[in-house]
Amino acid sequence: MDLHKLTIHEAQNLLKNKSISSRELTRAVFERINNVEPSVDAYISLTKDIALEQAESADKAISENNIQPLTGIPLGIKDLICTKGVATTCASKILENFIPPYDATVMDKLNAAGAVMVGKVNMDEFAMGSSTENSGIKITKNPWNLAHVPGGSSGGSAAAVAADMCLGSLGSDTGGSIRQPASHCGVVGVKPTYGRVSRFGLVAFASSLDQIGPLAKDVTDAAILLQMVAGYDPKDSTSIDKPVPDYCAALSGSVKGLKIGIPKEYHTSDGMSPDVLSAVQNAMDLYKEAGAELVDISLPHSEYAVAAYYLIAPAEACSNLARYDAVKYGLRDKESASLIDMYRNTRSSGFGPEVQRRILLGTYALSAGYYDAYYKKASQIRTLIKNDFMQAFDVCDVILSPVTPTPAFKIGENTDDPLTMYLSDIFTLSANLAGIPGLSVPCGISQAGLPIGLQLMGNYFDEQRILNAAYCFEQGTEFHKMRAKL
Repeated sequence: MDLHKLTIHEAQNLLKNKSISSRELTRAVFERINNVEPSVDAYISLTKDIALEQAESADKAISENNIQPLTGIPLGIKDLICTKGVATTCASKILENFIPPYDATVMDKLNAAGAVMVGKVNMDEFAMGSSTENSGIKITKNPWNLAHVPGGSSGGSAAAVAADMCLGSLGSDTGGSIRQPASHCGVVGVKPTYGRVSRFGLVAFASSLDQIGPLAKDVTDAAILLQMVAGYDPKDSTSIDKPVPDYCAALSGSVKGLKIGIPKEYHTSDGMSPDVLSAVQNAMDLYKEAGAELVDISLPHSEYAVAAYYLIAPAEACSNLARYDAVKYGLRDKESASLIDMYRNTRSSGFGPEVQRRILLGTYALSAGYYDAYYKKASQIRTLIKNDFMQAFDVCDVILSPVTPTPAFKIGENTDDPLTMYLSDIFTLSANLAGIPGLSVPCGISQAGLPIGLQLMGNYFDEQRILNAAYCFEQGTEFHKMRAKL
């Protein structure tokens, strides 16, 4: 049995029955990493000693019949989630040697559940990017085709799951950074409602948009991971004190009577790959056959989402990244003769080109004389986008759309064209601006053999409904069982 190929729920059953041990499972995952990591480059750092210690503790807990859904399960963690005693770099030279003195709340939850941390996975620097080419450490490749990007910014998380180098992973989603790489790598990715999962210990990019969520091999695994990290946290002022439902219990697979909204703005052929259009149309047909009702809806302000996002997110980023000043922690230029030179030289050499671009954009949008014209206007557009979704959910339960206009593009294809790169998130940004939950579930394979994802978006705190809709689709297809051949 190839233990690294197991899903979380399959491994859970084997661990519970004592057919395998967590130590065996963890060793199998590290053996897989040894074999394929040189090709994929998904991990920034590996924590083998810690993982084996955690696996031993998990085996002890299992022997005492003290088992939870993630006890003994090897997971990858995006490298902007703080891990006590383990470097958290955000894939940036400016934080290359930063070791947090505390764990993020989601890590506290995973540790309490007995999970095993395999390592920290690669990402676009400070989560700014759609391809993981903006990492200051390395470029991660798509396991399905090593010449293509895995998506971003959680590209390392998606690639590690797709290549069976962990059984699941945590990523973060600011404008599509979980759903887009999940789509490109043929795995399931969930962006929860803003406030559903604590952001305490998540290194901030854009605080009103960031949200931690799972990447997994199938919908059941995504539901398990989300269950374990969701919930109120008083350490996070934006966390919502609302009960967390049983996500796995919601996976009935029935969508009879479910009203699925089809936004006309998301289903035009402009810039859309025929492969994506065909896969999404097939998904709509499957839902009709399963008893769902397709409802035409409009999200009229969607066309402004990219412009609004790329004013709001950089504005928040330039504020959040002001803390990296070479004084308190992180990289410091030691050759500078003055304080101003130290700031300038440290930030110029520590931040990569994309991070610098967004800091400049944000600083300009917030500057005197331009604030009302840019940031304020973008915030007003955000409200209109949120209202569009609220009106849509008056007539439908779930919204269906593509995740991306095209399958994964080639490494280097869009690096000289930031606008084209930004437009790859055109279908995912709106959910972050509105704060609603969304997910990507595999729904097709392109003619070039690359995965295609289907996006399902739900009303606030209605994750269980979109998870069940995705589960229904999964049960009627085989795409989630298809794996990259490495």
